[in-house]
Amino acid sequence: MQDIGMQFHIRCKEGDVGRYVFLPGDPGRCESIAAHFDDPVHIGMNREYNIYTGYLLGEKVSVCSTGIGGPSASIAVEELSAIGADTFIRVGTCGGIAMDVCPGDVVIASGAIRYEHTSLEYAPIEFPAVGDFEITCALKQAADNLGYRSHVGIVQCKDSFYGQHSPEKSPVYYDLLQKWESWKRLGVKASEMESAALFVVANALGVRCGSCFHAIWNQEREKAGLFMKMTEDTSGAIKVGIEALKLLIEQDRKK
Repeated sequence: MQDIGMQFHIRCKEGDVGRYVFLPGDPGRCESIAAHFDDPVHIGMNREYNIYTGYLLGEKVSVCSTGIGGPSASIAVEELSAIGADTFIRVGTCGGIAMDVCPGDVVIASGAIRYEHTSLEYAPIEFPAVGDFEITCALKQAADNLGYRSHVGIVQCKDSFYGQHSPEKSPVYYDLLQKWESWKRLGVKASEMESAALFVVANALGVRCGSCFHAIWNQEREKAGLFMKMTEDTSGAIKVGIEALKLLIEQDRKK
């Protein structure tokens, strides 16, 4: 087999990671995900890329953080796929948009609005950012199996965190506010920052990618005066991701 050298950003080579990889944004979340693996080993950390490898159901699996936003997430998928990974599950956080999305709920992205720019370097804007169907179904089944309240639908992806949370400070506030109103009217479930790029890059590379999120907050419910308790406990979304990957491993073995 051809030797594939050390990847420039993630600092990994062939054999360091499994074909199945979790993609949290936060490097600190990797240890929590790896705790669900059998025999987890810390492969290393470079820049925003913190990597552990272990086993689930006897299959080699990994977790690699991506940092914030599409550019660093696309680098992770490019380099991981170059050394053998072909199935990715983003386990992240989001802010609710639809009124029925409450803090603590699990949101599963069937597709993503490409209100970011990384994906434009992989596909024209007419190409949709859609999660892999098998992964999306596995995530929904996992949430149901574990008894978590979940929502499946479109999420909005952006490049600017504060463009969402403080749009009035931006010189282009009028565009940000108008687009946000559109997302609401279209029934978009939540806002986050990576899935649009991940879905399009995965399609360009011929690999699979799906996403699930822990909803931290919902600013629309707050505006409506509905009581909510903010939660940053991502353990539910992590458990859903782990259970979904087990389902996928079992499905893949039957193929």
